[in-house]
Amino acid sequence: MEGPIPARAHISSQPQPRAIGRALLRAKRRGAHTVLDDFRLSGSSRILFPRTGGDTLEAVLLNTSGGLTGGDDFDTDIVADSHSQLTLTTQAAERAYRSIDTRPARIHTSIKVHDCAQVNWLPQETIIFDGAHVDRSLTVDLDPSARFLLVEPMIFGRTAMGETVHDAAITDRITIRRNARVLFADRIAFTGDVQAHLDRPAIANGNRAMAALLYSAPDAECHLAPLRDLLPDTCGVSLIREGLIFARLLAEDGHALRQSLLPALRHLRGTDLPRTWIL
Repeated sequence: MEGPIPARAHISSQPQPRAIGRALLRAKRRGAHTVLDDFRLSGSSRILFPRTGGDTLEAVLLNTSGGLTGGDDFDTDIVADSHSQLTLTTQAAERAYRSIDTRPARIHTSIKVHDCAQVNWLPQETIIFDGAHVDRSLTVDLDPSARFLLVEPMIFGRTAMGETVHDAAITDRITIRRNARVLFADRIAFTGDVQAHLDRPAIANGNRAMAALLYSAPDAECHLAPLRDLLPDTCGVSLIREGLIFARLLAEDGHALRQSLLPALRHLRGTDLPRTWIL
């Protein structure tokens, strides 16, 4: 005979375990190609390596937990040794779901790019749902002759689904250093009614999608005028300092954002984007 069902009072009130992921990827140059030098994974972090046939190593990051929510904890460490070429993207858009935990979903990425190496950090969009709680940071350390291309797109609710983000807490930090000196630091923080913030003319003027686009290389200044020609009026691009271009893109939704991003990224990369972007 079965015993009595335990009362709810006996259920632990402690935060439930959430997704944890760790990833380490180190790339090096071997002859005409970039290959893996070190590679480790644990938890919900996975990395795939499609065969592209080029001399650049392409890595596709994915989160097997199916999305982000409160209490998740992800760390990714990337190292590109001298003369290597590495492109990192994601399998699909990441989704930050409503959190029922007081803890945020924490995502930290660290990238080190050695001399004469190039890293393209090209994740697809992060979609923010109502009730999301996210703390994300990206730290990049560049050697003097390293090259780095970055995009970080964010969508605040899917307009096609009638979604609006009225309650969320989002912190996003990007720090770029060269020779241990900070070249660029970008900070975004939204708390409470995110759409009300986005509706303000000085912030997003009602747009629900945005992206940070950065290119650090000796020839950065040469790309300033072409980028201004490629980007619409809702985007601004500036030469922040010698060898560093930054653009902020705004769009009404994710589709319009991609329409602006794709030509700009193709121009800066000098070739097409990873197939996950165009499937």
